[in-house]
Amino acid sequence: MCIALKYGIWNVSNPDANAVNTLVGAGYAPLTAMILSARGIKDGQTAQKQLSCDTALLDPYLMTDMDLAAGRVGLAMTRGEKIAVFGDYDVDGITATCLLTDFLRRHGADCISYIPGRLEEGYGLNPIAIDYLHKQGVKLIVTVDCGITAVEEARLCKQLGIDLVITDHHECKEQLPEAVAVVDPHRPDGGYPHMTLSGVGVAFKLAAALTGDQEAVLRDYADMVCLGTVADVMPLVGENRVFVSKGLESIRHTRRPGIAALMKECGCTADNVSATTIGYMLAPRINAAGRMGQINWAVDLFLTHDSVQAEHLARSLCDLNRQRQQVESQIYNDAVSMLPAGQPPEAIVLADETWHQGVVGIVASRMAEEYCCPTFLICLDGDHGKASSRSFGGFNLFASLTALSDLLESYGGHELAAGFTISRQNIPQFREKICQRAADYYCTSGPRTVLDIDCAITPELLTVRGIDSLSALEPCGNGCPKPVLMMKNLIAERISLVGNGRHMRLRLRSGHHTINAIYFSANPQAVSIEPGDLVDVAFHPQVNEFRGERSVQMNVLDIRPSCSYECSPEMGGYARIATGTLTADETAFLLPERATLGAVWRYLAGLERTVQEDPLCLCRKIVRWANQPLSLGQMFTCLDIFRDVGLLRYTRQHKDILIDLTPGDTKADLSQSQTMQKLLHAKES
Repeated sequence: MCIALKYGIWNVSNPDANAVNTLVGAGYAPLTAMILSARGIKDGQTAQKQLSCDTALLDPYLMTDMDLAAGRVGLAMTRGEKIAVFGDYDVDGITATCLLTDFLRRHGADCISYIPGRLEEGYGLNPIAIDYLHKQGVKLIVTVDCGITAVEEARLCKQLGIDLVITDHHECKEQLPEAVAVVDPHRPDGGYPHMTLSGVGVAFKLAAALTGDQEAVLRDYADMVCLGTVADVMPLVGENRVFVSKGLESIRHTRRPGIAALMKECGCTADNVSATTIGYMLAPRINAAGRMGQINWAVDLFLTHDSVQAEHLARSLCDLNRQRQQVESQIYNDAVSMLPAGQPPEAIVLADETWHQGVVGIVASRMAEEYCCPTFLICLDGDHGKASSRSFGGFNLFASLTALSDLLESYGGHELAAGFTISRQNIPQFREKICQRAADYYCTSGPRTVLDIDCAITPELLTVRGIDSLSALEPCGNGCPKPVLMMKNLIAERISLVGNGRHMRLRLRSGHHTINAIYFSANPQAVSIEPGDLVDVAFHPQVNEFRGERSVQMNVLDIRPSCSYECSPEMGGYARIATGTLTADETAFLLPERATLGAVWRYLAGLERTVQEDPLCLCRKIVRWANQPLSLGQMFTCLDIFRDVGLLRYTRQHKDILIDLTPGDTKADLSQSQTMQKLLHAKES
């Protein structure tokens, strides 16, 4: 069995027995109590506070500059000045734009909305948009979900005599724009307790400040606040839980023709609306408008009062999303065909003149996961290219782009996702250097793909009633994730393919318990699993309903070989053996005992073939075979010792390790290994 682990590290929390008993005494079901305890909640009062969807909303005026923002917008309404609400082209920006535009119009303001074209103008305030709004007679621009870094654009507004009010939720830089008001919960001089509002959440707060009645504004716009909050993956804690809970209820009984039409068009019914539904069904269709250059379709969908127009727009957005999927598929196929033959590179850097800038980020994300390496896809336009990139396994994109900034024209982003512009002639050199950085990273650290698991459970706890009890955790999302559980030592009794071979269905057994499982986008060949294998399974628990029958089902997230002993992913300072800078504890951890060396060698010698596996998977298999503990760092130390004395050759790749046993004297003196001598010297010093 050579299981292709999706996550190298399973970070399993352990519930506290006393806390579980206390939570059960407070009325929570045992399975729910275990999950709450694993998340650090120890009593019913704390659980109620964390999960409450009725938290009192905070005063909008706690936000720095909210008084100035509300005052200037109110003055513009009194004077009859033309106001422009300036937003962003994602779901958060669209809902924020529509919320504030609709609110101001309802209250008699002369208000227009403006969202820049993703391809023509890019993100945020820009000179093209400001000049256009100036010619339209706009006297006040109110940004939503953008503007916090628009220092130069703010100066341009001032030169043209346009007042600027900024509302945003992104991190502030050292210099704030010169505006009438800058409202952002992240302001360093701000005192707003809830810093994780979405862009639409901040726009809602401005509307609430203008009326003085938050509850009334929330009744009118909870659906929009909910959509933007979930789509922008904001933590569902504090006020955000209120927004999403009330918003889901509003969506279930929506009076907004556009939302009703979109739900109907994509097969979303009132009884199955959830934060997950928004993320996987509604949000992609709204986002398609910005990605494919038809942003007005999404804006009109939210603002229309005409059900016929709403149905047309919803249909158009769904068609547009299908087009986006087709474009995505074409770019993906093109990119895969451009990969070099043989082993995949340490990093993927590809460029093409025909790729769609609004879609390459999705493809980069898909390829990074599929090929297990950072991916950079560049849309070429003449002598320049604009790239979207996605990380894999903890490789820091922003730090790497900073290190290679002399090859770039501009760049931005964070560790996991980033973008940059580059001269066409610099692409080959960038590819060479980024691949080397990725190779260095993976050879010293290995990909750090981590799955956080709430707790391990026994089959007795996985019941329909127990899973139903998990509704106490809803709404689930970022900050309050869907429960992830683990079950050990399951026999893969039956394996079959469903969904035209795209998904894998399993029947798992533990003692007299049998459990059905579904593993999406997986097959036995890719996962390398066979009937009879003993495995651990990480999964989302769910209830499957079929022909009126409700049964337990695992939605599988990952599978790994079962082990009786610990198989730690810890490297324990392994990379510092070569530099001779190990601490005493690290030396003691890595210096292998004779029994450990013997176990690793006998396992490899028994294979009689070239080994190509995920290192942690190989480590787990050695642990199972030898029936003794082993860490990843200790395994690599053993391999280095064997290589030093000519017993084997091995190479590291970003995903796998390749090992070839070399013919020769199997009685080699391991004490002559340079690695062993360095460890022994470190032990003595």
